[in-house]
Amino acid sequence: MPRPYPALVEAQTGLKCVNFGWPNAGIDVFLNDADVLAAAANSAVSVLQVPPAQNMSNRFYRVHPRRNDRFLEASAMLRAIYPEVDFTEFHFNRHMLARLQETSPERFCMLREELQTAWRARMRLLIEQIAAPVILLWMSRHPMEGAAEVPDIRADPAFVTREMIDDLARVALTVVDATASVNAIRAGTHGMVFSEFDTVAAGELLGPAAHDEAAAKLAAVLADRAGPNKKARR
Repeated sequence: MPRPYPALVEAQTGLKCVNFGWPNAGIDVFLNDADVLAAAANSAVSVLQVPPAQNMSNRFYRVHPRRNDRFLEASAMLRAIYPEVDFTEFHFNRHMLARLQETSPERFCMLREELQTAWRARMRLLIEQIAAPVILLWMSRHPMEGAAEVPDIRADPAFVTREMIDDLARVALTVVDATASVNAIRAGTHGMVFSEFDTVAAGELLGPAAHDEAAAKLAAVLADRAGPNKKARR
């Protein structure tokens, strides 16, 4: 992305914005990075883009501590629930979860509920650890209101519903809804820089048009809440 939304917000507001965005990061990465938490605590306000629920260790499986999208190991509990599944063939959480959902949608409900419960608790802890006012940013192809009805695990932030966001709104400064418009989704990867090898992966991401929209909404909120010479961190 030539200019992701933190850079655009900085240009539009004049506020110093430091981008701590981490590809494929889940909540665990930031909870376990003391330097990032310390930097965020020193900011006037922090913008926390709502992450999906699958990229974190939980009672059913363990993920890589730095690359949270990487599946490491299934727990004995998950193996007992899905005895017919060979977990050694999975390297990524999304691939594993898609297979489990396809294998048994009924049993998958238990896994989904666990991820949502763990996500609520860990997001609340992360917001408290940041120790600065936190703006939650919903940036997705689908609106919060319809999130519960989205069956596609690839539709980030996966498994996160409006109810879960409303629960966190009590401890956050505010929530900014940057659901991508139809035009932004249609624009796709236009203006994005990537190699031919990354074409498929790039197509799954929100493109520059969606970042433009998110930046405009954030800038309007930050201009009212952050004073001069302050820093906003994402």
